[in-house]
Amino acid sequence: MDHSTPILERLLGLHPKEIDLSLGRMQRLLDAMGNPERRLPPVFHVAGTNGKGSTTAFLRAMLEAAGKRVHVYTSPHLVRFHERIRLAHEGGGRIVEDDVLCAALKEVEQINDGAPITFFEISTAVAMQLFATHPADVLLLEVGLGGRLDATNVIDAPLASIITPVSIDHERFLGSRIEEIGLEKAGILKKGRPGVIGPQTDAVREVIEREAARVGAPLMIHGQDWMAHEEHGRLIYQDEQGLLDLPRPRLIGNHQFENAGTAIAALRASGIWPGSEAVQEGLSAVSWPARMQRLREGELLRHIPEDAEVWLDGGHNPGAGMVVSAAMAELGDKVDRPVYLVAGMLNTKDPVGFFKAFEGLTHYVLTVPLHSSQAGRTPEELAGFAAEAGLIAEPVGDIFEALSRIRTLCAGDTAPRILMCGSLYLAGEVLDLNGTPPQ
Repeated sequence: MDHSTPILERLLGLHPKEIDLSLGRMQRLLDAMGNPERRLPPVFHVAGTNGKGSTTAFLRAMLEAAGKRVHVYTSPHLVRFHERIRLAHEGGGRIVEDDVLCAALKEVEQINDGAPITFFEISTAVAMQLFATHPADVLLLEVGLGGRLDATNVIDAPLASIITPVSIDHERFLGSRIEEIGLEKAGILKKGRPGVIGPQTDAVREVIEREAARVGAPLMIHGQDWMAHEEHGRLIYQDEQGLLDLPRPRLIGNHQFENAGTAIAALRASGIWPGSEAVQEGLSAVSWPARMQRLREGELLRHIPEDAEVWLDGGHNPGAGMVVSAAMAELGDKVDRPVYLVAGMLNTKDPVGFFKAFEGLTHYVLTVPLHSSQAGRTPEELAGFAAEAGLIAEPVGDIFEALSRIRTLCAGDTAPRILMCGSLYLAGEVLDLNGTPPQ
């Protein structure tokens, strides 16, 4: 067990709610810590419902290809908490080491002195302390939830504020209307600092534009100020500075052309353009676990049908369902295979909306429990929702039973394409069982 684990478990008990959106507790603690948020490297602040992790991964790959030292803060983690904090090093950042994290946790826990604060708030304060005390050229700071009242929103003058596609998610905290959610995301925009806006619905874009005008943030809007699309297997990016003809992004799915474009637009807007060569290298080197990730080795592959493909994606809302199903359809256009889903999901999500995107694409759904969260839906409940969305579904006890059932169902047929999906918790369990945690 990591030495930091007991401290992390103690911090979970400092507030009765896992999520309680407010900046007051965060600002109190940062003030007591001597305001590390004012000593951070230049920041790219990234919000959005879908695509913010991939966009952050593109930014890191491009900046590191240019020799920049890059800190990264993301959430949630898949297997270990440490994945959330990547510290800059020459030659590429590394997940924070346990002894370094442990020392920072002890220091901030002592300063907080038992005062009420959510786990995400105090762990974000720990991350900021580490980012402020370890040298770097850039910090990529991903919003945890929403934007306006998120614990990361203590940055006054980011290099750029980025808003990736917004869709319905976390309705209990952000509102049930997409305009409300868009307004929460737009809360990261800052006066005089560029806002880079990824593909949005008209309703969301209008909300963001109004908020940007209110605070005085200049915008670079997808479809108006910049464009990115696939052409003959390559990424074509264009803005007022000119056109870039770039290699296809390494991450799978046509949506990654727009995520990569968002990262490029942010680099253009920020004034720290790394050069076209570094952008090309970053597109080819980028890695982001559990986002249309193909498992090519590991323990689980011993339990699949011969020649089967296994894909992993942590997307968990209707917008993500549409993106992932489109990526699976794209794979099917190249090599047709029967598609089986292995799905687990939290009880805070919209399973019918997620599964509806796979209608007509998948042959069968095996629903599994989430062992790493008490908030997971039961396999029986989730199978009912999948059936409501028009899919054939069957509850099973765990991932291994799901793979065994798929072997039986497709015996003698074409080797299947298996997608494990529906939750980042499930994705973490898969990577842990497979023996291939994020590096």
